[in-house]
Amino acid sequence: MIKKAPSKAETKAPPKPAKAVKPKKDKAAPAATPAPATEPAVQAVIPQASSAVLDRLYAVVQERKDTDPTVSHSARLLSRGTYKIAQKFGEEAVECLIEAVAGRKDMLVAESADVLYHLIVLWVDAGVTPDEVWAELRRREGTSGIAEKAARTTTPARKG
Repeated sequence: MIKKAPSKAETKAPPKPAKAVKPKKDKAAPAATPAPATEPAVQAVIPQASSAVLDRLYAVVQERKDTDPTVSHSARLLSRGTYKIAQKFGEEAVECLIEAVAGRKDMLVAESADVLYHLIVLWVDAGVTPDEVWAELRRREGTSGIAEKAARTTTPARKG
């Protein structure tokens, strides 16, 4: 008797179990909320993404401000001055916009991270702290953008 060769469906490896979908966190929840005990152990090693990651990045850039520009990208940017830092931030922002318009979400995420990094370098250069920015965002929270903009009585004069 001749045996029939198994079909592709019969020879396929069993399907991999589906990845668990993590529930989205409520943006209003405090950042210090501990992770549930049922999450994988990796979560205990990798800090949760929140404004704290930006605070840590700010601290690193601040720390590297006075280091050797040949070994630190942050030090190199800061050594080039405000104009070049602002120029680099603008370039990254344009790249971010291009990816958004192109609909390439993965590249938009990567370019967004670049924009945030270069914004933080700009903050360090200008002496702005994340706490100042977070305080301004808290002040604006719950206010319509239209109402907030209308409440501004004067526009700061531009330096020429």
